[in-house]
Amino acid sequence: MTAQQITGKRTFTPQQEFEMMKLVLDKFLWIGTVIVAYGFYLMAVKTDITDSLLMIAAGAIVFIIFIVLLVRDYEWAKKK
Repeated sequence: MTAQQITGKRTFTPQQEFEMMKLVLDKFLWIGTVIVAYGFYLMAVKTDITDSLLMIAAGAIVFIIFIVLLVRDYEWAKKK
């Protein structure tokens, strides 16, 4: 058995890492978009604007997490 088989760690090519990260970031983008759209829907339907603004803020937080992950991954890839 080789050392890689014993530890169970798998190394990925840069292309595979990019594809995996793209899948993860795509989910964050869709979740943020759905949350913001739901917030705007609540704003159009309900008279209470507080709930809708909280939903839009939650979507904005998801987008901020998306940006942080994107910048971190870009800086990590640039160092390689």
